[in-house]
Amino acid sequence: MAPIPSRRIKSGDAEIVYWSLGEGSPVILLHPFPAHHEFWLPVAESLAARYRVILPDLRGHGESGVGEGPATMEKHAADIVRVMDDADVGRAPLVGVSVGGYVLFEFWRRHRGRVAALGLCNTKAPADGAEARAARLQAATDVLERGTEPFLETMVPRLLGKTTRETRPDLVDEALRMMRTMSPDDVAQVQRGMAERPDSVATLNTINVPTLLVTGDEDILTGVNEAELMRQHVAGSELRVIPKAGHYAPWEQPEEAARLLRQFLDGI
Repeated sequence: MAPIPSRRIKSGDAEIVYWSLGEGSPVILLHPFPAHHEFWLPVAESLAARYRVILPDLRGHGESGVGEGPATMEKHAADIVRVMDDADVGRAPLVGVSVGGYVLFEFWRRHRGRVAALGLCNTKAPADGAEARAARLQAATDVLERGTEPFLETMVPRLLGKTTRETRPDLVDEALRMMRTMSPDDVAQVQRGMAERPDSVATLNTINVPTLLVTGDEDILTGVNEAELMRQHVAGSELRVIPKAGHYAPWEQPEEAARLLRQFLDGI
């Protein structure tokens, strides 16, 4: 496939980069930490036959700058508004994986008029507890001292399901390649931003647009329990579980993820 040209825009104190492919109604796909827009490419290529798929690199990931200080959910949400404005998108479905989902909770609180539908994949509504917050802040300190490689190696078994790790070494290698584009400062500031994200459980009850919840049956970070909590609080939401997939479910099983998303988007 020919390389997709990117757009670079200024958002606050960072340069944000995004790509778009396909024609038709827009849909915005937000990747997880510590990946970048290529996480979504196998799914996006499938959706692009019918939709205009917009793929930002979140602040601190891929080619987007991290700016000064923690990459907070507020900053990420403001970045997505700038991307939508630049792409001439007023209102659209937005889909986010992991930190992409955390960003969407903030985006909903601040800009719900621009949300036509939500896809919340491999994510969770509660804020970090004290232990998880401390672990993120410690990881931020560690990467600045020791570089990102030890951290990324520990992330692989947490992000990718057992099936993927045992049967698809190519996907593991490609995931690591994406992760390695982040500098120690990028990883540290993104971790700090996630550590201070607000609790979004109360936000779930306010969501009144079509909502698709997706997780992987091997996701040990968020998984079915967290997806079920969201389903109970988001009126009319649908929950789908992707088999043989971990926290990076759309990357691990792109055909199934594309099928679920196409079905959902076509039904809106």
